[in-house]
Amino acid sequence: MAADDATADGPPDAEAEAAARPFPDCTLCDLPTEGVDVVDDDGNRFCCAGCRGVYDALGDVDVDAETVASRREQDEAADAEPSVPADHEATFLEVDGMHCATCEAFIETVATRTEGVSAASASYVTDTVRIDHDPADVSTDDLADAVSGLGYSAYSRDDAFSRRQASNMETARLAVGVLVGMAVMLQYIVLIYPTYFAFPFYNERTLSYLNEAMASTSGTYFFIVLGVLTTIVLFVTGKPILRGAYVSARTRSPNMDLLVAIAAGSAYLYSTLAVALLPDPSIYYDVTVAIVVIVTVGNHYESSVKRRATELLSDLTAVQVDTARRVGEDDADPASSEGAGSGSDPTEVAIEALSPGDRVLVRAGERVPVDGTVADGDAAVDESVVTGESMAVRKESGDAVVGGSVVADGSLTITVGADASSSLDRVAELVWDLQSGTHGVQKLADRLATVFVPVVLGVAVVVAVVNLALGNGIATAMLVALTVLIVSCPCALGLATPLAVAAGVRDALERSIVVFDDTVFERIRGADTVVFDKTGTLTTGEMRLVDRDVDDDLLALASALEARSAHPVGQAIAAARGSDETRPSTDGGAVTGDVDAVERPEPTVESFETHPRGVSGVVDGVPVVVGHPDCFDEQGWRVPDAVRETVAAARDVGRVPVAVGRDGAATGVVVVGDRLRDGWADTLSSLADAGVEVVVLTGDDARAATVFREHDAVTEVFAGVPPEGKAETVERLKRQGQTVMVGDGTNDAPALAAADLGIALGGGTAMAADAADVAVIDDDLASIETVFDLSRAAGRRVKGNIGWALCYNAIAIPLAVTGLLNPLFAAVAMGVSSLLVVTNSSRPLLAE
Repeated sequence: MAADDATADGPPDAEAEAAARPFPDCTLCDLPTEGVDVVDDDGNRFCCAGCRGVYDALGDVDVDAETVASRREQDEAADAEPSVPADHEATFLEVDGMHCATCEAFIETVATRTEGVSAASASYVTDTVRIDHDPADVSTDDLADAVSGLGYSAYSRDDAFSRRQASNMETARLAVGVLVGMAVMLQYIVLIYPTYFAFPFYNERTLSYLNEAMASTSGTYFFIVLGVLTTIVLFVTGKPILRGAYVSARTRSPNMDLLVAIAAGSAYLYSTLAVALLPDPSIYYDVTVAIVVIVTVGNHYESSVKRRATELLSDLTAVQVDTARRVGEDDADPASSEGAGSGSDPTEVAIEALSPGDRVLVRAGERVPVDGTVADGDAAVDESVVTGESMAVRKESGDAVVGGSVVADGSLTITVGADASSSLDRVAELVWDLQSGTHGVQKLADRLATVFVPVVLGVAVVVAVVNLALGNGIATAMLVALTVLIVSCPCALGLATPLAVAAGVRDALERSIVVFDDTVFERIRGADTVVFDKTGTLTTGEMRLVDRDVDDDLLALASALEARSAHPVGQAIAAARGSDETRPSTDGGAVTGDVDAVERPEPTVESFETHPRGVSGVVDGVPVVVGHPDCFDEQGWRVPDAVRETVAAARDVGRVPVAVGRDGAATGVVVVGDRLRDGWADTLSSLADAGVEVVVLTGDDARAATVFREHDAVTEVFAGVPPEGKAETVERLKRQGQTVMVGDGTNDAPALAAADLGIALGGGTAMAADAADVAVIDDDLASIETVFDLSRAAGRRVKGNIGWALCYNAIAIPLAVTGLLNPLFAAVAMGVSSLLVVTNSSRPLLAE
């Protein structure tokens, strides 16, 4: 499957095939249920017990969030319409230049008017648009060309060159504005402002010369040159502002871009007409330059801070597979001859070239490219990236494997499944689909603009009409109206949100928190529910030795033997040699116990053999077996009842118990598990104390979540839930109120994208970070509380900035209406107001 093109609804006969299936899809997440016998009392079928648990708890939740209900009704109505033909494909494009809800509506309108396009959904939150189209009528390049225009740039999500080009263009526009703007402002400071004010460093003769020069033909040429330079600033640097204003006007949704464009455009238009029509004009190109450059610098500062923060996560590893190693039907068991088989050599092919029934070879450490069934081989497979299950699973001939999982030891020959696709790719497509459907909220400044813009325009028109009625002349009426538009302080309002958001992003970055989306600080107001993934989020996600009842000598022998194994559990036992391990406390934390460091000479492994459920060998002349009690039974070794009971007890709390024995008998047990993160209980308790419901959502077995189910701060625990089920669980929780998802793995990505706010721990996968709005780089759970604190502080800062700007307008606009201010003084006042906003935004949001 290509990264950016995926079949929207399957082949033309997909619905017929679905109807012909003997089992319906999962009631919760729509995954197939064939071969799974999980049915509730009402006859609803589920793909797993986890999905049934979620449905039982949330299936009948009442929708009490009006906006969410409305959105879901619209989505359901859209799904019911046969507007997307079955043979259409879904293409996901990244769009540079979207920054408000009106941009979303405009992009969707432009896309749907393109021939061959059946539907489009855009999101400025994620800079993503999904376009359903007929590939025979319109290609991906044609779609990108259709959406690009008016300053928008559309390109494939994996096109790094286009993304870098768009960033360079943004920087170039700013550079033009600053350099050309400086040239304009220098002329004003040196030549024009002295004619308004008797500067002490100009004598009377010089001032008289300047006045005469400005009134002559040379002055007219000088004004024309200034007009040309201002034109460059307005239409090159100010292009995004003008584009936003055009989109705002076209969609009839006034925003801050429209207010800024009106003020800058009015000053430009008045000055240009004055140069052309008046003998001794007063020109205000400086106002146009100042407005455009100040607002552009503010927006650029915000985006540069976000970009710098995002670059900190550039070392995250992408986990999708592009190629596969295809082998012939007659190739032997891959366990022999390094998996090469005795037939033809493996051939590396693109994933798209695989067909159902093909065989692919996957060696230790490699990812399974597509879903399928094991044809030959025996290996432990780590499926955590897709399922969230922290324990590796042993796979043998006939077992199903999921694309994206990792072969931990051994090697497998896999028969490609019927869809020739990867569960990991389907998770990625689900993330992109959710991202393109996540419409951004309207920013506070833009909401104010819907009222403020009409009011300011109305006042300016009324003032102009009144002046004309009083016989003050067209020039005077226009001048007073222009003063009203300038003094309305578009710079202060335009800077209020981006500077406050940039301050939030900056302060978050100082605390190792990366904010990807500038709407975070408006969307996370009063969260009702916080959903935590377990593996890698509340736990470290790393297998480690957590308990043992064997002596140091036997542990040293077992560690040396397991060092030959690639199995994650074996590696955890091997790593215990020479480390200072800990023993778990009764509440699931960790306290220092009597598992002392093992410092012995390195044992010599004389022989080593792997078994389906363990390993055996001879170490320093001593026969040793490490594994499941069944492995001991197969070797004819004795297993005492006490060892079996210890194994069963450890398994009941979600740990992995491993029996260890020597000289023909099992003598003890070492326990391996996923260790809880420091401070997890305090984080959950503080959220619960703040009135937030805490939910734990995991793909792990229910026994592994016992410690959380028993914690007082946790409202609900859902275990054994697949990625698609996680996303649907979050959707259902959103019906109850504002929902935040905290996760780290690829299997969490759909839920992170579906949540009102997604928070990814930085140690997770690139797909999780891509789906989230916030990433915690240092994996510190205490930073979750900091995110909420920063959000509230940024919200207060935005309101404070806008409050100052509105108070200023309440004083300045009446003065402009009465003619007590001219455009020059209005521009100076505007600059002072903007400076105050900048100063206020530069303060730290949180006290150290």
